[in-house]
Amino acid sequence: MNVLLLPLRQGGLPLHIKVEEALRALMTAPEYAQGELLPDELTLAKRLGVSRGTVRTATLRLVAEGSLERKAGVGTRVVQRSAEVAIDAWRSFSREMARKGIVVRNFHLQLQEVPATSSVAAALRIPSGTSVQRLDRVRGWGELPVLRSRSWFHPRVRFAAGEKFSRPLYDLVTEVSGLNADSASEAFGAEAARAPLAKELRIRKTSPLLIRRLTVFDTFGRPLEFAEVHYVSKRFMLTINVKREAL
Repeated sequence: MNVLLLPLRQGGLPLHIKVEEALRALMTAPEYAQGELLPDELTLAKRLGVSRGTVRTATLRLVAEGSLERKAGVGTRVVQRSAEVAIDAWRSFSREMARKGIVVRNFHLQLQEVPATSSVAAALRIPSGTSVQRLDRVRGWGELPVLRSRSWFHPRVRFAAGEKFSRPLYDLVTEVSGLNADSASEAFGAEAARAPLAKELRIRKTSPLLIRRLTVFDTFGRPLEFAEVHYVSKRFMLTINVKREAL
């Protein structure tokens, strides 16, 4: 146990509340936050200087609120929650995740030249078959990929060969084109994962995916990018913030 647990002092709050606070502190340790089993009740009771029953009471309170999960014959661990992001954070996925303490990593990255399909051409307002750059990225955190994004860029946006995309995408768009991403039109749906995508995302074929299609426009209302993003629904959640307009 890497986290120091000291015997609790008597007096003040009820012991089971103090144990609950000690458990919450324990849950923030990296090894437990990432899914390692918590110490058993007897070990915790000895470290905290309380009865096993008191530890159980505090643990069950945390289970009831959804912070811990217990499995008979296995043990107790922190509930792994899906990451959430508001849809107005499209300008920088990495920055939004960083604010939540999540470091995004690339599992796959490829930039290539492709002819625009009819749907891509319609979104970018160019003739079908026009040569455009397509960026594929599989991203996630920890050891698991969470999403696959596929972006097609208008010919006015040209990235250098070998670009690492280590900075926010729209900062790079401005740098290479002199244009600023200003707004986006988005649509959402659901799909079953097909074999190639399932393999990339390390999920079973036909697993449910959330799909997000967006067209990003510059300050003149011209399309810069058309993208399709597939999210592993059990690892990610999108939230929508709505504000009532004054009448």
